[in-house]
Amino acid sequence: ERSGASMAQPETTRVFLNNVDSYASRHIAQVTFEACTDSVKAAALIVAGAAVNTGSDVEAELVSNHKRTFQVVGTVSHPSAVERPHRLDRDELLSKLMGCDVVIYNVTQHADQVEEALWAASALHSEVEHFSGPKMFILISTIMTWACSKPADPDDLELPFTDAIFWSRRAHPNFERHIDLEKRVVKMGKTVSLQLFSTYVVAAGLQYGMGEQIFHYFFKKSWLGEDGPVFGDGENIVPTIHIHDLASVVCSVIQHQPRPYYLLAVDDSNNTMEEIVKKIASVLGPGKIQKKPSEDAFLTKDLTDSLLVSLRMEAAYIKKLFSFNWVCQFGLVENIEVVVQEYRQSRGLLPVRLCVLGPPAVGKTTVSKKICEYYRLHHVTVKGTISDTIARLVSSLLSPPNQSELSTLNRNMNPAGLEEELLLNVMRDELMTHPCKNQGYVLEDFPQTREQAKELFDGKEEDLSCVATEFVLCLEATEAFLLDRVLNLPESHVQEHNCEPENFSRRLAAYNEKQSEDDVVLNYFYEHDIIPLQFGNPNAEADCLPLMQKVIDMVGQPRNYGPSSQEVKEEERRKAGERLRREAQERAEVEQMEADEARARVARWAEWTKKLEQVRQQEEEELEATSRPMRGYLMEQVVPTLSQGLTACCRAQPQDPVDFLAEYLLKNNPFEA
Repeated sequence: ERSGASMAQPETTRVFLNNVDSYASRHIAQVTFEACTDSVKAAALIVAGAAVNTGSDVEAELVSNHKRTFQVVGTVSHPSAVERPHRLDRDELLSKLMGCDVVIYNVTQHADQVEEALWAASALHSEVEHFSGPKMFILISTIMTWACSKPADPDDLELPFTDAIFWSRRAHPNFERHIDLEKRVVKMGKTVSLQLFSTYVVAAGLQYGMGEQIFHYFFKKSWLGEDGPVFGDGENIVPTIHIHDLASVVCSVIQHQPRPYYLLAVDDSNNTMEEIVKKIASVLGPGKIQKKPSEDAFLTKDLTDSLLVSLRMEAAYIKKLFSFNWVCQFGLVENIEVVVQEYRQSRGLLPVRLCVLGPPAVGKTTVSKKICEYYRLHHVTVKGTISDTIARLVSSLLSPPNQSELSTLNRNMNPAGLEEELLLNVMRDELMTHPCKNQGYVLEDFPQTREQAKELFDGKEEDLSCVATEFVLCLEATEAFLLDRVLNLPESHVQEHNCEPENFSRRLAAYNEKQSEDDVVLNYFYEHDIIPLQFGNPNAEADCLPLMQKVIDMVGQPRNYGPSSQEVKEEERRKAGERLRREAQERAEVEQMEADEARARVARWAEWTKKLEQVRQQEEEELEATSRPMRGYLMEQVVPTLSQGLTACCRAQPQDPVDFLAEYLLKNNPFEA
């Protein structure tokens, strides 16, 4: 509410919009009321879900110049959009709808909203007697409810469908519920006074712009440098409308409350699907399309039936009744530059353009590759660009202009490089390619002078501003550091990068000579308010992390889609493979350790057994040595007589052999004879 006793309270229009966090509803909410009359000039718009907690709405308010205020409330489709519950029960939702002057239900994006929209319209219709003021219900439906309509004139197939003959429309089989909803909404508005409850159906074409939704698949493919897929013959005419223009139509309905209750919201394009895809590919991608069977469209998650529709349509009532500033009246193809710019801005797909400069052998290539890997950029070098240009010209020798350019390239190739003008043309053409314009680039070791930088980035061509570098990384090192690094480089690296001692000394001297001049390349960047990031003595792996952190602090986070689902799966497979290899290695190490321990245990047991045997043998030898005199004595003095006694005992077999033996020994004692 506005404060101030002397100020007139503004008129408040309360608007409900379902799923305000979805693509279409979000932009309709953001744009619709900004597009209203000049007397309704928005001061702020923060749209969120009308999830209710203790009766409090989450709402956005548009404040006018003392005349009118818009309040927007709405549900959300995803629970994470707000912290409070994202779904209302029917009674609570009805109470919120009853408190709104305008109820907008958009069913173009979420089919599950068809049932809720029908319930909402029916519930409001049944509560007409309890309205405190007039209410309006606007259903934003889809042109798919016209998909199977018969031609308006069989003799003139190019005659467009108009909203004047909406009663003859026939829906696509998958959109029968949508057309039933349209009919019921229209009928409800006819059964009560328009002053109390008016209903409208806005059949919207396929929406584009502001980051894309249904056409996003094709924009992303082109942005990534892939061929644009065209399903079927591509001759089907696709009715479209910019999301901003759709919002303007909705705003006009709220303002003017027109007599017709069924309106087509399409632009004047009537482009075929092939024309749309080809135009997207030419401006955003490589300019090539790839024809695919129409059945393949159903195998792609991001595509819908709507892209195969073929309808030539004209929004007759909109042209006749409303007057607003179109953003893209003549369609996506005619306004592709505007739409592509919106796409890049809305999704944050802005290129990162960076130059890496420094003396020879300082590590520019290593650092450039690291930056390209992190930001998913294109690595541009003079040598690589020249090689690619020659290869491209060789592959198209049949073209006389290409033969001339190739001859010039070959004629001017020498140890010192190309002619200045030709080199600049080749490098400029490389930076103007779609990959460099879309994702960005890391330009290594070029330009080397202020004049080169000026010609490369400030040429006469208007498009050069979109490829001019934004960031500069300047690697610095002492001559001793560079010489030591060159001497320790692998032989293959030395030959590949021309770092032989004599060549390196010559290149380093040439670099130092350029740096001693007043017209150094860094002056160009200072003049354009680009402050180079200077990093001294980068020691490859050791300084990689701190250097990359400084680059990230300067450039910011990556401005791209991140890894694709396929790349994520490949990364997961790679990590799984590494984990399996690591686990296998750990198991092998454990098994090896157990085997080593077992062998050591066996060796220790064998050694212990051997020592034990040696001890036993030694004891036996000692015992043998100790007992030898006693054995001799027994054998000489005792055993002969004892043996004779035992023999006699065995022969006699007396009753008491011990007593017999004792008596025998007493009688035959040789020492008593």
